[in-house]
Amino acid sequence: MTKPFHHKLIIAVAGALCLGITVYQPASAQRKKHQRNAAPTTPAPAKDSTGKPPMIKPGPKPGPKPFAEVITDKAKADSGLFNIYKLDDRFFFEIPDTLLGRDVLVVNRISKSAAGLRAMMMGFSGDIIGENVIRFEKGPNNRIFLKNISYADVSKDSTQPMFTSVSNSNLQPIVAAFDVKAASKDGKGTIIDLTEYISGDNDILFFDGQVKNMLKIGGAQPDKSYISDVKSYPMNTEIKTVKTYSKSGGPAGPGMPPSPGGNATVELNSSMVLLPAVPMQPRYFDPRVGYFTTSVTDFDADPQGVKRLQMITRWRLEPKPEDMEKYKRGELVEPVKPIVFYIDPATPVKWRKYLIMGVNDWQSAFEQAGFKNAIIAKMAPTPQEDSTWSIEDARFSAIVYKPSDVPNASGPHVHDPRSGEIIESHINWYHNVMHLLRNWYFVQASPNDPRARNMQFSDELMGELIRFVSSHEVGHTLGLRHNFGSSSTYPVEKLRDKEWVKKNGHAASIMDYARFNYVAQPGDGITGADLYPRINYYDKWAIEWGYKLLPQAKSPEAETPILNKITVEKLKDKKFWFGTESNPDDPRSQNEDLGDNAMIASTYGIKNLQYIMPNLLSWTKVDNEGYANLTELYREVAGQFSRYMGHVAKNVGGIYETPKTVEQAGGVYEYVPKATQKEAIQFLNKQLFTTPKWLINQDLLSRIGSDGVSLISSRQTPVLDRLMGTNTINKLIAGEAALGTQAYAPVDMLNDLKKSIFSELYTHQPVDVYRRNLQRDYVDNLAELVAPAPPANPMMGGYAPPSASKSDAAGIGRAQLVALRTELRAAAGSGDSMTRNHLQDLIARINKALDPK
Repeated sequence: MTKPFHHKLIIAVAGALCLGITVYQPASAQRKKHQRNAAPTTPAPAKDSTGKPPMIKPGPKPGPKPFAEVITDKAKADSGLFNIYKLDDRFFFEIPDTLLGRDVLVVNRISKSAAGLRAMMMGFSGDIIGENVIRFEKGPNNRIFLKNISYADVSKDSTQPMFTSVSNSNLQPIVAAFDVKAASKDGKGTIIDLTEYISGDNDILFFDGQVKNMLKIGGAQPDKSYISDVKSYPMNTEIKTVKTYSKSGGPAGPGMPPSPGGNATVELNSSMVLLPAVPMQPRYFDPRVGYFTTSVTDFDADPQGVKRLQMITRWRLEPKPEDMEKYKRGELVEPVKPIVFYIDPATPVKWRKYLIMGVNDWQSAFEQAGFKNAIIAKMAPTPQEDSTWSIEDARFSAIVYKPSDVPNASGPHVHDPRSGEIIESHINWYHNVMHLLRNWYFVQASPNDPRARNMQFSDELMGELIRFVSSHEVGHTLGLRHNFGSSSTYPVEKLRDKEWVKKNGHAASIMDYARFNYVAQPGDGITGADLYPRINYYDKWAIEWGYKLLPQAKSPEAETPILNKITVEKLKDKKFWFGTESNPDDPRSQNEDLGDNAMIASTYGIKNLQYIMPNLLSWTKVDNEGYANLTELYREVAGQFSRYMGHVAKNVGGIYETPKTVEQAGGVYEYVPKATQKEAIQFLNKQLFTTPKWLINQDLLSRIGSDGVSLISSRQTPVLDRLMGTNTINKLIAGEAALGTQAYAPVDMLNDLKKSIFSELYTHQPVDVYRRNLQRDYVDNLAELVAPAPPANPMMGGYAPPSASKSDAAGIGRAQLVALRTELRAAAGSGDSMTRNHLQDLIARINKALDPK
């Protein structure tokens, strides 16, 4: 699932800043035709002796009027954060003096989307399309300024000169200005008219520019747009508009159908939410515990420089004042404001209870942080139960059901940039995620669960899978990132132990992408819930770390040594280790993998795939249908095999990364041991580079219109490219420089590959078509190592891929080519005609690589 995607839009205000409000009019009103012989309605101004019209001094600008003259008895009033007055088609906002200078979070969403307005996972009802922090401030000449606030640079101590310097260098932009129409009735506020601002198009209340580009929409068309409604509540004001945008045609994204041009009409909802006057006390990020963050550059934190402060994102959970002493004693207490998720009424009835269970499953984690009933899921109220409830209202968090063919789900959240406090979340639940779940469970669990051996899962089984995905996405909304390292803390062989798995699960975190227990074998007796992920050791620890209050610490700086001491002690047990999802080099931190040894785990996984293959035809059969299911699941089996190969390949040239503070012994970075890397190459030689003919079922291939040659080549080529790529070779070179003979040298790795891939040279056997393709790939990869450095690509900002010519990789590649050419020449006269042709071709390729002239 995505977090893709923790979702935080980066709002950039670019270009000239308009300080006035323009009334939008149809273009035709600007270009009235001149009527012949018509008398001018206004006399032309007299000219002076220079022939120029005289200067006309503007009169005094009209000031605010009395409240009753602006807001008449005909106005419809709505009280709340901002009092709203609707008079005819005008919308007046009352800005209380108490809210001037206060931070207001603006969250913009699509309420109803346009047909065809899609770009990958963006463009659906409920999607966030913009996010800003704004302030209303009084300006000169009876005006109210609207500012867009950034918290990139801060200085908190107003008594120090640095505070003034930072403030002077970070003047917040004024994005709009409004004339004060009247003072409020009680004299403690001002009335402004926001009609034109709401009717128009701006990136404060509507689409962020990046999202506009993604969806290929242009400017709003005022004559086809209108304000639908404005409602105010105690802590928020909700603005609903219908906007029509011009839309350019063209592809909406990779794999998406072309999008039509013309217009796109959408209903948008803009939530203006008052942020706390005093921000929640932040908690600083620790890379040993995986939280999403918000950050600022603090000019006070480091007296001899600047410091980037990262604050974790989390909900504000606090005991009721009368329960604080109980909380300090370790008694479970209910928070003042629990986290509540509402289930979208559009959700099919049969799945609702499973989504609710997926949310409520987190209650045990919060109990470890000292809170009971801290998180709750419930059905959204009906209009009869609560006419004010709306899924777009930023006061409410929800799981939003989207009628989409996107096979995914995501758990974004909206937070206060000053402190990291999560304000609300809308989990996106795409209808077609069930298709994804079926495929995953089929290829990973069907050998152990007979319920998965068909194309239509029972509602009970699908509901249980939905529950686990729901829990995973809720984890993101609580601030947790993926923990791709959690599965690596479990011994592989224990994943086949029924009682051990029942107690410990098959991964220490539900925030891993450790989908299902593919290590378990038929006969192990592991099935049902023991095959699914669960909220586990790491998750409960992470919630405790992020949410448990430390009343004795009155600042985030005071919390840091306390938390560090706890963390150092906790990490003595490796199941609490966090492995980031963003490390390309650490083989422990991978998605879709299991166990502490990828070679052993993948061997078990392959055995399960081999169990599935002979049954594919019968398990995918649906009466009166063709072979679409067979085609899809055959590809899924092949894809799962490729995942196993990728898990193993990442060990070669791998570098472990274990973040530590100075209180912990040992280094942060460590090269994967030589024995482990050598084991990985041996596995790949056996399972991948020795043709995996079990994947080739001609009876099945004849039904799906595919061929075994391309099937095998598409599994082997990416792995070989990675192993022989400049990046891997350079990491092996660095490891050899650091460890000497204790390292797995690049020459050793290439020789181990060559012995397997070119084994026919030594056994004098014919080379079949699968091996010919593999051997060509091997030679072509060596040729790339000795090729001249590729030029920088101006289309990619001058980026140039890593060049072997700038390291020992080129010399290693050249030596390997020369040695291989000698061996090929010795064998070139043997074998059948195709083998001889092939060997001569390889010799010619090597000659060209070594002497390209």
